[in-house]
Amino acid sequence: MHAVSVVRRQALGALSWPQVSGKGVLAVPLGATEQHGPHLPLCTDTDIAVALCERLAAARADVLVAPALPYGSSGEHAGFPGTLSIGQRALELLLVELGRSASETFAHIIFVSGHGGNAEPAARAMARLRAESRDVLLFLPAWDGDPHAGRPETSMMLQLARHLVRMSRAEPGDARPLALTWPVLRSAGVRAVSGNGILGDPAGASAAEGAALLGKLSADLIRAVAAWHPGEQTPSELSPGEISPGEISGVT
Repeated sequence: MHAVSVVRRQALGALSWPQVSGKGVLAVPLGATEQHGPHLPLCTDTDIAVALCERLAAARADVLVAPALPYGSSGEHAGFPGTLSIGQRALELLLVELGRSASETFAHIIFVSGHGGNAEPAARAMARLRAESRDVLLFLPAWDGDPHAGRPETSMMLQLARHLVRMSRAEPGDARPLALTWPVLRSAGVRAVSGNGILGDPAGASAAEGAALLGKLSADLIRAVAAWHPGEQTPSELSPGEISPGEISGVT
């Protein structure tokens, strides 16, 4: 079966209510609408989260992918036009209420966050939901190298949505180790460290490198879900590696 057919069949938003079974896993992509330098789109974190969830669904027949949440806690990117943040408190409450609602149908819910700034409020929400005996998991993809709008994210977006990447605008940002800049980032935001919003350097990014990184992150996610909820082990017709970049939606 064609990959796009698998994705549509396992997209919650495309189903009617009689088609929905709560026996499997609901994967919820958590993203952000925030600056990613002058060359990457504001939807970068959301697109990466969606792509990972779709690859999980392509690898497991018991996974449904929820519509993505394109807003997160992005206050550290304030001052860059286009950034839309709902803050930590609002995100935490949203995820708690969403988890409560989803658990009326689904026994198992995984939140996949493509934005690092969502980590703290999402972790608090997961703790609260677990305290209410709801089976939830938070997955935060991690990679080596530039943390924001640098080579890794640029490569992934070249693989997912090349038409949205403006490589002619790509330029180096602040390339110092995150450990050195973290106190300033926490207190004053990205603008205090990097005038163009990039933490790293997108030079050398490629779709091939993006495909390899997405493959690694997808494998990490699939393993994490298997360890948490082995569930139905009959995979859908395609493995993650069989999804072409034109067939799926195109971290910090």
